[in-house]
Amino acid sequence: MNELSYSKGPGAPAGASGPASPAEAAQYLTFMLGGEMFAIGILSIKEIIEYHDLTVVPMMPPSIRGVINLRGAVVPVIDLQARFGRAAAPVTKRTCIVIVEVDEADGGRQVAGVVVDAVSEVLDIAAADIEPPPLFGAGVRSDFIAGVGKVRGRFVILLAVARILALEALPDSAALADAVPLPGGAHQAQSLLSRDVLTTVA
Repeated sequence: MNELSYSKGPGAPAGASGPASPAEAAQYLTFMLGGEMFAIGILSIKEIIEYHDLTVVPMMPPSIRGVINLRGAVVPVIDLQARFGRAAAPVTKRTCIVIVEVDEADGGRQVAGVVVDAVSEVLDIAAADIEPPPLFGAGVRSDFIAGVGKVRGRFVILLAVARILALEALPDSAALADAVPLPGGAHQAQSLLSRDVLTTVA
């Protein structure tokens, strides 16, 4: 299991991940990808699961590695490295899948998994410590970046998950269920950590 450490800043509301005033902080899950540190707001994360062999579905976009069976729901898994136009990273013992959930324009919810090299920790990042997305030099499309946080003297790229998923034109759950019949049509995912655990600070 990947262990997460927690860094709780003063005055930060537990579970906050939306826009914050300069005096407030929002929580982000940080993770490594291709030797760089990225982060996703906690409220967009459902859970973290172990990486296992995925069920490959024909005619999917190149950056979709496959699908998993998450408690009866077929969930697409995105290779973020491929999404960013990079070569896929090798799978190691620390590789895992972060399950994210975002709002859709029609009022629904999109659930997907993103492959990361390793999860790091949950951090509180104040709005005053977040800079706008850079115009160039980040190695990632600027519209995929929500901002750049400054933490302990280093930069953390905050991802705009909704844009990454929306631009991927992910197939809906019904189409995936038809492609991978349940139960047993896709690997049964095993959860490592849920959002409730992530937002709990001892």
